[in-house]
Amino acid sequence: MATTASSYKEEMHPFATERGTLPTTATGIRVTNAGLVGDPRQSPNEGIGACGWILVVLSYILIVMTFPFSLCLCIKVVQEYERAVILRLGRLLPGGAKGPGLFFILPCADTIIKVDLRTATFNVPPQEVLTRDSVTVSVDAVVYSRVFNPVISVTNVKNTQYATQLLAQTTLRNILGTKTLQEILSERETIATSMQAHLDEGTDPWGVKVERVEIKDVRLPQSMQRSMAAEAEASREARAKVIAAEGEQKASRQLKEAADVIA
Repeated sequence: MATTASSYKEEMHPFATERGTLPTTATGIRVTNAGLVGDPRQSPNEGIGACGWILVVLSYILIVMTFPFSLCLCIKVVQEYERAVILRLGRLLPGGAKGPGLFFILPCADTIIKVDLRTATFNVPPQEVLTRDSVTVSVDAVVYSRVFNPVISVTNVKNTQYATQLLAQTTLRNILGTKTLQEILSERETIATSMQAHLDEGTDPWGVKVERVEIKDVRLPQSMQRSMAAEAEASREARAKVIAAEGEQKASRQLKEAADVIA
């Protein structure tokens, strides 16, 4: 379908959030990140072809013949925290995602895909990273994300959580590779914020919003831990010697003052 730039007008998408509005063509086809989505006023059976019409009619006949047992297959419940993406003969039904409530579908013709809108969490496995100052560290994290556009999450990616998890692993490695060990240990919140921004931008075409990222643990190699422990021990010993020397100097000064008084 060829359309010119002048044929577009702005129309709010049913699931548009803070990410803005989506354009709609003059023919009533809404343009989204997922492609073309039918206008809600369009007939659900439009464009399915002759074979599609035959299958739809046969589905209605089957429902009538097997009533009321067919209601078990035709009536679907969508919970408050869910949205249903319904495909009829492979085509998205007009109106985008539906729910919550009761919905009627046609057996053999409709496919219903339920999308959970609640915030989901997953752990990023420990990533072995070589820092900018050539130190190997192992860092893991936890990511909080949710689906903000069910239609895009179904049509643009097969498994949103798995894709987000893989992206989180590569993003964590890329960010940590630009940091020194001292920066990783002292700037966890900054690293988490940067990772959240990169993930949110990368998952936007999938209809997923990354709400929060937390760095869980930073593990150092055993050799590095021993070196840091030895350095800390040496620092404590040096500090103790300085304190002892200051005490002796103070005691000597007091003894000298006492001797001067006696003399």
